[in-house]
Amino acid sequence: MIVKNLDDIIHTQDDIDTLTWNSRRLLLKKDGMGFSMHDTIIKAGTETLIWYRNHVEAVYCIEGEGEIEVIGGETYAIKPGTLYALDGHEKHLLRAQSQLRMVCVFNPPLTGAEVHDKDGVYPILEETQA
Repeated sequence: MIVKNLDDIIHTQDDIDTLTWNSRRLLLKKDGMGFSMHDTIIKAGTETLIWYRNHVEAVYCIEGEGEIEVIGGETYAIKPGTLYALDGHEKHLLRAQSQLRMVCVFNPPLTGAEVHDKDGVYPILEETQA
């Protein structure tokens, strides 16, 4: 059984803070669940280009308001209770009108060492973090 508390992750190596988002990585590849799970904050007033070319992601909003624009496609509102799943590796813009708090699940699971490249892509990393 795995039991973790968000307070134990904040300000550790599993708490990744960038200019537009903050990902508190609750479950990672090393946990052996076959997916990773993250408590993510999207900072108010930001826009982030993301393209999970190597992963599928499901996102559930629990706080805030924003939108997701699929590049070359539709724009969808995000508010508490909204779920979106990037099952087609959609390149997208994520915009936060107010701070968004999201629960994100990735497959394949992240190791925790990933960072977005210039295209918003996470690479596939084989090694788990130490």
